[in-house]
Amino acid sequence: MLQTRTKVVILAGGRGTRIAEETHIRPKPMVEIGGRPIIWHIMKCYSAYGFNDFVICCGYLGDKIREYFLNYAYNNADLTIRPGGLLEVHQSYCEPWTITLVDTGDQTMTGGRVKRIAKYVAADPYFCLTYGDGLCDVDIGRLIRFHESHGAKATVTAVKPLARFGALEIDGNHVKQFVEKPLNEGGLINGGFFVLSPTVVDLIEGDETVLELSTLRTLAQTGQLRAFEHTGFWQPMDTLRDKMQLEQLWAHGAPWKCW
Repeated sequence: MLQTRTKVVILAGGRGTRIAEETHIRPKPMVEIGGRPIIWHIMKCYSAYGFNDFVICCGYLGDKIREYFLNYAYNNADLTIRPGGLLEVHQSYCEPWTITLVDTGDQTMTGGRVKRIAKYVAADPYFCLTYGDGLCDVDIGRLIRFHESHGAKATVTAVKPLARFGALEIDGNHVKQFVEKPLNEGGLINGGFFVLSPTVVDLIEGDETVLELSTLRTLAQTGQLRAFEHTGFWQPMDTLRDKMQLEQLWAHGAPWKCW
């Protein structure tokens, strides 16, 4: 397993309005799958490849993320509480994570959030970046090696999304096959799981910059963006239906679970 000090930046500040049933009381990355926040699942995936240094871009209800990680070590340890409130930690079962929590603003766009954490990644040759609401079984080690091999400033993981509705294969009026979640027949899309040079931050103007509509387009136009094709599992949690499907997958083995 690769051991690295490369930072993993997670965008965790959005409002998640399409899953408002859950996000009126907590930010989207804190919505639970299998009793753990989805951001925890994402971090576990990176950690399995030796990436344990995280920078979390907080925003909407960011205090919920802070509280979770501030209490994480105590909630995953054997403790003795002595008279006077003295606390003795016997054994911790938590991961060797270093977590930097940054308030990047409630209204800040994705590019602006990256710019606000620039000082935490400035000394690195590259850093990882992903969204706090999507799960994937991408091989992070292969992704990093691909990025190192091409010399461009940025790599995006390109995925083929599942169709939003089931598909029918029909012969006359006979249904020959029913596929609940077929792959779209269209092209590849941005699946997150980026690797970026810190110099990418120079292309971001400010809080209003949308990474996907501005920065990535500029990188593509200047030949500085490469695609790492991933044909395995990938699913965002955009809606309550997505959450329920991820819950079902977790109960039956979780294709993203690599730890």
